Amino acid sequence: MTESTPSTAQDPAVEPVPDKARTGLILATACVAQVMVVLDVSVVNVALPSIASDLGFAASGLSWVVNAYTLVFGGLLLLGGRFADFVGHRRAMFLGLAVFGITSVIGGLAQTPGQLVAARAGQGLAGALLAPLSLAIIMVTFRDGPSRSRAVGVWAMVAAAGSALGVLLGGLLTQWLSWRWVLFVNVPIVLVGLVLAWLSVRDTHMTRIRALDLPGAFLVTVAVTALVNGLIRAGEHGWGTTGALLSFAVAAVTGALFALWELRSATQPLVRFGVFRARAVWVANLVVLFIGAATVAGFYFASLFLQNVLHYSPLRAGAAFLPFCAGTIAGSMLSGRLTARFGTRVVLSTGLSLGAAGMLLFGRMDSDSTFTNGFLLPSLVASTGVGLCMVANTSLATAQAAPHEAGLISGLINAARQIGGSLGLAILTTVAAAGTAPVSPAAHLRHLADGYGRAFYVTAAFCAVAAVIAGTCAPGIRRTPRSGEEAPAEALGTSTG
Repeated sequence: MTESTPSTAQDPAVEPVPDKARTGLILATACVAQVMVVLDVSVVNVALPSIASDLGFAASGLSWVVNAYTLVFGGLLLLGGRFADFVGHRRAMFLGLAVFGITSVIGGLAQTPGQLVAARAGQGLAGALLAPLSLAIIMVTFRDGPSRSRAVGVWAMVAAAGSALGVLLGGLLTQWLSWRWVLFVNVPIVLVGLVLAWLSVRDTHMTRIRALDLPGAFLVTVAVTALVNGLIRAGEHGWGTTGALLSFAVAAVTGALFALWELRSATQPLVRFGVFRARAVWVANLVVLFIGAATVAGFYFASLFLQNVLHYSPLRAGAAFLPFCAGTIAGSMLSGRLTARFGTRVVLSTGLSLGAAGMLLFGRMDSDSTFTNGFLLPSLVASTGVGLCMVANTSLATAQAAPHEAGLISGLINAARQIGGSLGLAILTTVAAAGTAPVSPAAHLRHLADGYGRAFYVTAAFCAVAAVIAGTCAPGIRRTPRSGEEAPAEALGTSTG
């Protein structure tokens, strides 16, 4: 059965390509949508202590301000990609932006922890539609190899830079206004996105599908939610507790049922497992799983270290991330050139190795560290590595994706990153909280620093594992072939060596 259904007699393969001005607006729309999505993962990190103080969050529950977003986001991304293909890109973009704006206002007005967590989950729902859609409209609009590579590179660079800049923006807003503005700031971004989408985004019939795999979406969401809930319960109450074990069991059962449903019963599956025969696809998704775990958790614990151990104000903590922003942008800008010269395998493994080195240096910080002797060098090393690997990995995943699977491929790559972030944060919260907190203030600071250091060491291990996977398994693509050229076998992922 075919995946796509043209709504007109016109052959979708020969639909007119948008003019240059509109393609520029489409790329701008995609970047605005994506930067808002990634911004809301990191922008709240610096505001977490203020949120906890204002709304009365318990220490063990504060991570849900981040987890509620990333968990719903990761669980529904696959459905979000296919939903956009089902209703059309234009309608999906308007819907996603509107929901994101409304839930941001609700979160900014929250008076209890429950209200804020619910609003963050609503943002995650909107993000689950916008993130795969932002990449899908690029993949459909830019069908020529080199032009698609450039557009994906810009998109990935904006996403990486937005994540880093979110920490700075969070500090500025929290210090000068209040933590509530880390949510209200989405409203003007939404308005800009709506205007750009109105001017540029059109429904592309070649990506339309006839049905949504709702059972599959339900099963995969339950599986991921149960797994993360089990990890958090294990961190709070112990790995052998009934709640943790029950959550793990639910995750295992629903995960297995999802795989069986997708393989045997779904008429138009949420995930067509055949795409993973392409080596580029499965390597890129596995690598980005570890990247998500490392970067989301890294931002989280770096923000807490600056404020809880070094006693930085929110503004000063945000400013401390400026070198990280600069390194991420520099790495992103270099990634395309280096990939063209040395190939994705070399760039990915190098970037991830730098990320691991930076996280190891973060782990060496203690309660006597300062910005210059403890925070600056690891920020520059880790961020340059993140910028290199994020752009190269996104290009690897999308280089040869067919337009009719734009939603699926973009949903997979975004889902892997967000699930990795949620799982990594749950695991590392457990690692950082291990041990009994001492009573004296000085000993308490050392205890906090030691806990955060352990978390950074595990984060370094995530990067190192991803570097090994990339170095041994990633196809050595140097560039995407121009239109009309025959694609190399490795670029298509057909090589299994």
